[in-house]
Amino acid sequence: MARSRTDNLNIAVLLPCYNEAATIGPVVQGFRATLPDAAIHVYDNNSTDGTALQAMLAGAHVVRERRQGKGHVVRRMFADIDADIYIIADGDGTYAPEDAEELVRTLLTERADMVVGTRRGVHADAGRQGHALGNRLFNLLYRMIFGPDFTDIFSGYRAFSRRFVKSFPAVSGGFEIETEMSVHASRLKLPVSELELDYGRRPEGSHSKLSTFRDGAKILWMFAMLMKETRPFAFFSAISATFMLASLGFMAPVLAEYFETGLVSRMPTWVLSTALMMISFMLFTAGVILDSVARARAEQLRIHYMGLERPSALKAPLSDAGPASRARPGKADAA
Repeated sequence: MARSRTDNLNIAVLLPCYNEAATIGPVVQGFRATLPDAAIHVYDNNSTDGTALQAMLAGAHVVRERRQGKGHVVRRMFADIDADIYIIADGDGTYAPEDAEELVRTLLTERADMVVGTRRGVHADAGRQGHALGNRLFNLLYRMIFGPDFTDIFSGYRAFSRRFVKSFPAVSGGFEIETEMSVHASRLKLPVSELELDYGRRPEGSHSKLSTFRDGAKILWMFAMLMKETRPFAFFSAISATFMLASLGFMAPVLAEYFETGLVSRMPTWVLSTALMMISFMLFTAGVILDSVARARAEQLRIHYMGLERPSALKAPLSDAGPASRARPGKADAA
């Protein structure tokens, strides 16, 4: 990376941690060696194993966040810390600090607002078979609902511009925060890139905090809420269609009997089918109205994002930063 492009940039490394005493020290030291001018911030999320002490001994700035959950930690980090470039990673040692320089280089050369370090081999080594299957299914579901901009929405190794961080209205409380970041970029059609990186194994004594079913249910719920907020027409149209199909199912035999005999003997069924049809129409109307509201909100977010000035070092010609040999631009770049 050309030093002239980064000498005047304030780079912050953000490490949310919960009971990572066995790994946080080497992780902090690795980032200090890779990015010696960067400020390294460790936010301890109620650890009980000495994580904060190990991080301080390694030279990190340590802050405690009492509200449990990665989403709460990331929201606090983004609010507290001012920088030109942000790098976020996990404190468990599964992401190589040496790759941070490549993330920064890609952010500069692609003039992106977010670079996602996609995890090479994550499906083969995701801790448990349920996690690997969940990764595949949720990434497929994301592409179906929100578009094909990302191939690994759960990667915790990312680089951001200041404009992304300060325009990101984080609401998630847990591990769903990565999904929300991806939807934010897709919603505003921000320039993004993906960079395939090696994904390491947890060392002895370090354990995953993920629960296959509990966290999977939270992520599925977050998908539904984000779809409701960002694509309300599709969300309410799908529910409307469900009510309409149910209404037609109840209505069909009643109508068949009426056309055959001229009588309606099952009046309660007819009333139910009519009520379901009315609900279907109301849901469809709500989707049409809320779609206009969602577009207005997206426009306001976009205006706020455009109002945040890029550092002068990020406006230099692309050739100054050298090639990003492993970068693969996201499809949102073309938007």
